Amino acid sequence: MNNQPGSNQIQLITYIDRLSGGDISELHQLLQQELSGLFDGVHLLPFYTPIDGEDAGFDPTDHTAVDSRLGNWQDIASLASDYPVMADMIVNHVSAQSAQFQDVLAKGEASPYWPLFLTRDKVFGQAPEPAELAAIYRPRPTSCFTELTLADGRSLPFWTTFTANQIDIDVQSEPGQAYLDAILQRFTENGVKLIRLDAAGYAIKKAGTSCFMLPETFEFIAGLSSKAKALGMQCLVEIHGYHQTQIDIAKRCDWVYDFALPPLVLHTLFSRDAKALKHWLDIAPRNCITVLDTHDGIGIVDAADHQGQPGLLTDPELDALVEQIHHNSGGSSKLATGNAANNVDLYQVNCSFYDALAQHDEHYLLARAIQLFCPGISQIYYGGLLAAENDVELLKRTQVGRDINRPYYTAEKVRQALQKPVVKALCALIKLRRSLQAFDGDFSQQLSDGQYQLNWQHQGHSASLRIRLADLSAELVWQHSGEVQQQCPLSSLLAD
Repeated sequence: MNNQPGSNQIQLITYIDRLSGGDISELHQLLQQELSGLFDGVHLLPFYTPIDGEDAGFDPTDHTAVDSRLGNWQDIASLASDYPVMADMIVNHVSAQSAQFQDVLAKGEASPYWPLFLTRDKVFGQAPEPAELAAIYRPRPTSCFTELTLADGRSLPFWTTFTANQIDIDVQSEPGQAYLDAILQRFTENGVKLIRLDAAGYAIKKAGTSCFMLPETFEFIAGLSSKAKALGMQCLVEIHGYHQTQIDIAKRCDWVYDFALPPLVLHTLFSRDAKALKHWLDIAPRNCITVLDTHDGIGIVDAADHQGQPGLLTDPELDALVEQIHHNSGGSSKLATGNAANNVDLYQVNCSFYDALAQHDEHYLLARAIQLFCPGISQIYYGGLLAAENDVELLKRTQVGRDINRPYYTAEKVRQALQKPVVKALCALIKLRRSLQAFDGDFSQQLSDGQYQLNWQHQGHSASLRIRLADLSAELVWQHSGEVQQQCPLSSLLAD
């Protein structure tokens, strides 16, 4: 199985201010100094105006403007000259506080932006069938429509897939296409090389369907990816859903997330059974970005069954997985998940990955080693890099479940975290992965007699991760072409 060219890379995914404690230039400095030698690129989570909206930047009032508290587009371009930058393109919605939507509220159909936004009536007509509304796939338990009052006193049901402050746009309308084109243009003018298409699976709405990942959605993603490619950019499609959907999407775009990996790695470590993980890596797309944690929660739906089709894990296995996470975190993840938190997601558990593994350094390092040995580009979340614990105090202040895994660091706190043995070991592991040419080649895996092995080979270079499942001990074995084979227990990195 050939890995994608150039995929022997490690990317950082981070909020600018929550890692640097400051602005874009301070993050740039951090990457060049304390984090030097670790990353080939950086995914900057939303840096648009404002970064502190209802959904941590995913509800921009102006998607083409950098929040002035972080800097400006010149700062982005400067960072992009040293590190390939990925930026979020929020294709499904815009803030209710945006100038465009405020104009709609003031002028109704007379606003030039009226066609930009979706109301329920635009899709279903004046008298929608209850069965059609019930068929809509919902990522959250609340209604996907919000009644909002116009200046003339009329109340209309606007489409709000995520929150009442995130108004869905009509991406098929002329203003919708112009809106997205303006974002693409701003990106390409400032050196952005990769685009993450946020919430793209919900972008197309059609009566009589689930309004999620329709054939028309695939066409929309392909069309947007083509526009980006023509401007010198590639697209990563962000979709949480059934694993076969990811496989299908991967055939039509540059990159997809491997969101099934986090629950499968946890299941492997909890159950000491790698069969489900091995099966997934046998069939998983190779043009993927691998993650264990992100700014969102640990995905569950990505490993679950769907409409009678078997998932990567069974329902009892997923139930046991979720309960083990809650147990390992001392119950703190339960405070941030499901009905206990605002903006709840039906398909995620909100918890830092370090806490999901009970802050067990060896198990955490093994989980990262598995990720780094999987095919694709490895993306390390800033909280994961620093082995962040659940930020219960931040959760209490904001009452936003996902904030439990979105901590704020000052520069001094970053320096302190980098001294933790598990963080030092992870940094050493990242540097080793980046140094090995074997990862430019072919991937294989074996599972037998209680040992699970992940292997890479390329022109005489080799690298293997050998895991003994009974006690979760592991060793790294590698060889540069023409040189003597080297090996070390994974745990020895913690002692260095």
